[in-house]
Amino acid sequence: MNKNLEFTSFTMIYIIVNCGMGSRILQRAKEVGIKGGTVFLGSGTVSNSLLNFLALDDIRKEIILLGADSELAHKAVEALDKEFKFKKPNHGIAFTIGTCGVIGTRNIACEGIERGRGESNPMYQLITTIVNLGKAELVVEAANEGGAKGGTIIHARGSGVNETTRLFHMDVEPEKEVVLIICKVHETDSIISSIKTKLGIDKPGNGIIFVQDVHSAYGIFESETE
Repeated sequence: MNKNLEFTSFTMIYIIVNCGMGSRILQRAKEVGIKGGTVFLGSGTVSNSLLNFLALDDIRKEIILLGADSELAHKAVEALDKEFKFKKPNHGIAFTIGTCGVIGTRNIACEGIERGRGESNPMYQLITTIVNLGKAELVVEAANEGGAKGGTIIHARGSGVNETTRLFHMDVEPEKEVVLIICKVHETDSIISSIKTKLGIDKPGNGIIFVQDVHSAYGIFESETE
């Protein structure tokens, strides 16, 4: 790594809300000090009996990704929660995930991620699965069989067959779908195993899965029937 480069503790903020809210989220985040973000279109997949967990249904969603140093990110997500009230059912969810240091828009370098206060034993994890177009529903089905409560599907479509979109600093071809699933830490292994078995993720070309710790979460509601 170039020793002349300086890295800071960088945090990603994920916000999932109903369509039409993305612009308001970005505007408020800008007022707090975050310079920009990215909005993806997606859809919720939680069945009616499990709505209380992620407060998502089958309507279209907007997924907003914001990035900032950890101190600003913490300040921003608290301000956003105060205004948009994620803690109320059906108002959306927001959560933060630490990353390696970031320079520019496409480069990441990492010398190990330091865990901050309250992050050594996360309660939730984010499972991200990238699969071929048309396979996302199978991912969600497999995840539910493994103990998940649903997920959010991002349709990673470009404007042309040769174009790609960038998510988590990776090229995602237009024919791909991305599935985001939040679960409790003790459920992660079972969910991943179910997805791997049903989708054959171990075979080349069938997709990839990665897991990240969720540092703080707003708007995640447990089902009373669990």
